[in-house]
Amino acid sequence: MKAIDQYHRWVQWSDEDQVYIGKCPDLITGIHGADPVQVYRELGEVMQDVIDHFQKTGRTLPTPRTRPMMEVT
Repeated sequence: MKAIDQYHRWVQWSDEDQVYIGKCPDLITGIHGADPVQVYRELGEVMQDVIDHFQKTGRTLPTPRTRPMMEVT
């Protein structure tokens, strides 16, 4: 399994901000945009950049805590 596959990510609409927000709370705070497919794609790219940075600097990746059926605030 790739390191990125252990982290849950999703895209949801924000009524408050009127944009789609991509989230992966175990790695990053999130990204946003007008197209949900593009936001999901970019979220994956940012996640991979974070993972690559951790690996290049010898740091341990955070333990995945968010699971698909958990309620996240």
